[in-house]
Amino acid sequence: MPLVRRWIDSCRVYADRRVLAILFLGFSSGLPLALTFGTLSVWLAEVGVSKTTIGLFALMGAPYTFKFLWAPLVDRMPIPYLTRRLGRRRGWAIVTQLALMAAIAGLGATNPAAHAGLTAVSVLMVAFWSASQDIVIDAYRVEILEERQYGAGAAMIVLGYRIGMLLSGAGALYLATYVGWLATYALMAVLMTVGIATILLNPEPNVQESRESIEQERRIAFYLEADPHLKGKKARVLAWIYGAVISPFAEFIGRRGWLLILLFILLYKFGDALAGVMSNPFYIELGFTKIQIANVSKAFGLAATIIGGVIGGIIVDRLGILKSLFVCGILQMVSNLMFAVLAVTGNKLGMLSLTIAIENLSGGMGTAAFVAYLSSLCNIAYTATQYALLTSFMAFGRTLLSSSGGWLADHMSWINFFIATTWAALPGLLLLVWITKRLPRFSPVSPQAATSAQELCLRE
Repeated sequence: MPLVRRWIDSCRVYADRRVLAILFLGFSSGLPLALTFGTLSVWLAEVGVSKTTIGLFALMGAPYTFKFLWAPLVDRMPIPYLTRRLGRRRGWAIVTQLALMAAIAGLGATNPAAHAGLTAVSVLMVAFWSASQDIVIDAYRVEILEERQYGAGAAMIVLGYRIGMLLSGAGALYLATYVGWLATYALMAVLMTVGIATILLNPEPNVQESRESIEQERRIAFYLEADPHLKGKKARVLAWIYGAVISPFAEFIGRRGWLLILLFILLYKFGDALAGVMSNPFYIELGFTKIQIANVSKAFGLAATIIGGVIGGIIVDRLGILKSLFVCGILQMVSNLMFAVLAVTGNKLGMLSLTIAIENLSGGMGTAAFVAYLSSLCNIAYTATQYALLTSFMAFGRTLLSSSGGWLADHMSWINFFIATTWAALPGLLLLVWITKRLPRFSPVSPQAATSAQELCLRE
């Protein structure tokens, strides 16, 4: 009974108003994605746009990959009137959400059959404002929550994101069948008011700049003043660029063990990504139909991911972030063996359902713990920029490293391939053991060491 009571107490973290707010912001973040990818491709195919052109539309999603380039502006640049009235985070959130509403409605009003170029530009605008909203929401989530709530916050952002994608995916397709694309996209634009209302009903994070960041920026001010060529407006512009762009990078690389931390971020989900990239070809080769794969993925996969995220949030609250990463990482690694079991049993729908359920459950748990960890790495003075950088680095590792999966699958049996993906998760876990022992708290080194790194960046 004491154990049950402890787990009930852990579940109460989800009843906190701030954690619930993250659910609705996750919905606002996930809603635009299908409108520029899956749902859009159905619309383009329906009106006769060529397959080649539809494929090229995927390039319009580039802002999601390169959002770190303008994250420093979102992090530090004030917006006239709104920043003063609403605060730094809420002001930027309202701007991006209003712009996103207009962009989604504008996309729905285009005619891709007659003016595919205009539609492409509209898609690019939706993707840009959606990625910009993600920058703000990620920073808001990190700053509004306490560290013990990071796991629950990660679970709620994933849950809201999935609900938003489901509504703008399957929901939009149902709507378009009866009311047409213009009305469907207009309604999706209206649903962005969920995020606007959430921002307006919740407070601005009370962020205090860290001692290290204050010391670092004070030192660079002295550095600029000492240079006779850097005076007046030029010095002020350089100081702002330094604070917004250079400081987040330099502060991070001034910390002890930063390179191994980045390597861990690269490798933690490597085994999971390696198996995932070849899962659908594997299912097809076993003889499962596209309908069977889609139905099982929707029914078991989505539910398992959501449940896994919630459980992962509870584990983070009970065990802390580093222990949770290890527990969830072990489960992620072992879950890959289910694919090997499926390869042995062959075309059995029940085993497919069990494999997808276990893999997505463990993946959801690992994602909740991992997002909580990335959140904990951010210096509160540079939250938006550092989180955008870390997630971009994570995505880079997932896409680049997992691209070798096809070559591996071509040169070994499915059973051996999925056993290999299980072993591929081991380096990340070994790095985690080292981090737990040597860097239990990933804190900056002395301000002097961090400043030397920054001055080097400035000179370069």
